[in-house]
Amino acid sequence: TASRAQVQQDPSVETTEGTGIRIRCSHPNIRMNNFIHWYRQFPGRGPERIELILRGSKELRDPPGRLSVSEDRRSSALWLSHPRLRDAAVYYCAL
Repeated sequence: TASRAQVQQDPSVETTEGTGIRIRCSHPNIRMNNFIHWYRQFPGRGPERIELILRGSKELRDPPGRLSVSEDRRSSALWLSHPRLRDAAVYYCAL
């Protein structure tokens, strides 16, 4: 049903500047042709899309890191390889 959550994420993850961090997203009910959209939102600003992905993995330039999708496509992860203070934001995924 539409009321069932399509994605689940950890409520919050923290790191120190320069220490890589993985942000996970679970989407167990994903359909074959659903793209996974990753966004970030800075305080007082609207969300901005980082990248969208169907399968496999992609290198990211801003923020520096990698976006990857599990083989069964039921989860994805955003790896921030070298987070800086200016990368502090709310990161989330959507289908």
